[in-house]
Amino acid sequence: MARGQCNCGAVAFEVDAPLSDVFVCHCSICRRFTGGNGIAVVVVDNQVFRWLRGQDQIKIWKKPGADWQACFCRTCGSPVPGPNDDRRTFIPAGLIDEGGGALRVARHIWVGSKAVWDEIGDLGRQHREGYSPDRAS
Repeated sequence: MARGQCNCGAVAFEVDAPLSDVFVCHCSICRRFTGGNGIAVVVVDNQVFRWLRGQDQIKIWKKPGADWQACFCRTCGSPVPGPNDDRRTFIPAGLIDEGGGALRVARHIWVGSKAVWDEIGDLGRQHREGYSPDRAS
């Protein structure tokens, strides 16, 4: 089981499944959201994800004209888990405190729009655009 929380601890969650693959999104929207080279997330089935506290502390911002939203803690501003699609939840990998020992970067997505200064230095598979396990890639 994995557990995690935001910086201030107001939002906390657990995952009742082993975690392994980290996806790093390098798109310009994620770069602006984090102020870094993108965001590293773990994607899990909704059935294994559980809120421990703080769902009422989550603020959601939707990018106008895009199918993208940012979920963050109202108090500390940390990015927090949110819906990836109808069946899955994304979890910012940096929030995982316990149970994330097997995590590794498996895929880099939206590499075609990464910042010019961003150098990818691991063995994660690179995708020019997005990736979904539901379609072959």
